[in-house]
Amino acid sequence: MSATSTGFKDHFSNLAESYARYRPSYPPELFSYLAAQAPDRECAWDCATGTGQAAVALGAHFGRVIATDASATQVGGGEPHPRVEYRVAPAEASGLADRSVDLVTVAQAVHWFDLPRFSAEADRVLRPRGLLAIWCYGHVQLNDPAAQRLVEHYYSETVGPYWPPERRMVEDGYRGMTLPFPEERTPEFVVRRSLNVEQLIGYLGTWSATRRCAEITGVNPLPELSRAVAAVWGSPEEPREVRWPLSVRVCRKPN
Repeated sequence: MSATSTGFKDHFSNLAESYARYRPSYPPELFSYLAAQAPDRECAWDCATGTGQAAVALGAHFGRVIATDASATQVGGGEPHPRVEYRVAPAEASGLADRSVDLVTVAQAVHWFDLPRFSAEADRVLRPRGLLAIWCYGHVQLNDPAAQRLVEHYYSETVGPYWPPERRMVEDGYRGMTLPFPEERTPEFVVRRSLNVEQLIGYLGTWSATRRCAEITGVNPLPELSRAVAAVWGSPEEPREVRWPLSVRVCRKPN
């Protein structure tokens, strides 16, 4: 959801409504932790905000949140919040003032960036002792083994060939990424939601690989998966717990 050195790779603009509806929200404990670690709570920058899931959560802790995304469509669908200001801007050229923010966050998006340029931008806008926090969530985990196997087959086989190469960074939990400042240890965080079959399939429909598979093959792969999952779910309307383990990396700008 940001510009890169080869141009803006927009995988999500035409999914903005579904993205806002079906993508998981991050645990409140994550934002409480980041706010407690930040040198101040005056201003945070949520980069590649999408429709503002993280930005709105930050609004509970910071006096001001600047939420940017390279996609005007995503920004236009941002959830309103009195402390959140949405702007259209690429990750590598935010338009923010030097040393103006206490925290920079990037949720499930840093793998799209021109990393050297973004690191320089984060260094420019962060105040001394400010934090840069990036995170992504792992593969969806279901309590039902049969449904889990179906979703894993869908991920790796059905739409597996249609994932962009940047997806490997998410699968690695960003562990191979070089951070621009000294890294700090963080607690473990997990996203938990209760979803029924329709909601689970809606989430899978927000995957960029799902869209590319349908565009290239001319066949929407989701209806077949929906029928298969419903057959093993029991009651398709019954919500069940779904989990996404978070991989969170935090680093602090020196004085």
